[in-house]
Amino acid sequence: MALVIIGTGLAAYNLAREWRKLNPDAPLVLISRDDGSSYSKPMLSTGYTKQKSAAELVMQSADKMSAQLKATIRTFASVSAIDAKEKTVTVDGMAIKYDKLVLALGADPFQPPLAGDGLERVYTVNDLMDYATFQQAAAGKKDIIVIGGGLIGCEYANDLSNGGYSVQLVEPVGRVLPALLPVEASQAVGNGLASLGVTFHFGVSVQAVYNEGEGVRAVLSDGTEIKGDMVLSAIGLRPRIALAKEAGLTVNRGIVVDKTLATSQADIYALGDCAEVEGLVLPYVLPLMAGARALAKTLSGQETALSYPAMPVQVKTPVCPVVVAPVFPSMQGEWHLEAQDGNNVKMLFKNAEGQLLGYALIGSFAADAALKAELAKQVPAWLV
Repeated sequence: MALVIIGTGLAAYNLAREWRKLNPDAPLVLISRDDGSSYSKPMLSTGYTKQKSAAELVMQSADKMSAQLKATIRTFASVSAIDAKEKTVTVDGMAIKYDKLVLALGADPFQPPLAGDGLERVYTVNDLMDYATFQQAAAGKKDIIVIGGGLIGCEYANDLSNGGYSVQLVEPVGRVLPALLPVEASQAVGNGLASLGVTFHFGVSVQAVYNEGEGVRAVLSDGTEIKGDMVLSAIGLRPRIALAKEAGLTVNRGIVVDKTLATSQADIYALGDCAEVEGLVLPYVLPLMAGARALAKTLSGQETALSYPAMPVQVKTPVCPVVVAPVFPSMQGEWHLEAQDGNNVKMLFKNAEGQLLGYALIGSFAADAALKAELAKQVPAWLV
């Protein structure tokens, strides 16, 4: 059975490893839009803190991964079409046959609709090549404007500050991490970032970016103008669904799959940031790893339904660490402040019956292994 995986990110390589354990000799092809290096994407927002270049974040080259997985890896390749009936993918104009196909396409950074002539100085960092480009552009610079105060924006604000940069962060909501954290927990993280020198522009958005000398001038929605050397846009991710949609697969926010990660077309599956499982799009590492393990079994003839226990999310803001079991919009309940000592905050989200549905641990509470283990046992599974 020939397995073709489109993608060489964390999802793709983890699936390939798990599948290869169960299928020692079957043909395996991975198709990469970049150089196919194996690296940990979550480490991109720790590079300045760890003083790592893009090259130093690479764990294995494509050649080494190819040998390790006994796989053919096509690098810098472009997939233009999927023919579900003929079971082929068109790669750089050539048709490649598959028995099973996995879409591990990842997600694209959301691009804000900005006006102005300075957009070439607006960067996003979504993969290793982006990181290399950003790092090169930031060399010798001092002041960086970060758009977005969510998970990605906060991690980069902390990391860039640790790297010696002055950071201004723009967030339309009046606090950081508004989608993940309740107010008191959010304020603690904001205080931590402020202690590093991060300045905030809350309740506004960036409307335009103009060149000004060797730097930029950003115009905010309230008319305020702020200046910096460059801009990092970190607003969030959108699953890559275009290829699947063109192939006739059902898509919504992501590529729609069932609990076995099967799409609406036979023998085509989706995994990772591009997949929407039972309405859930979870761009986090733990769901991705669980999906890779389950799908490897399904592709090997042992159909395995995916289940998600509650999986806490770690926000890499070392100045004020965060571990949160997220609360989804469908959950009914209230946040309760259980303990607070400065920027160390413990909050629990409970329903009317007192059942624990989520939690937020900030600062020293995020480092309490016994507390995290105890709370994780109490929170109900996300997908059963």
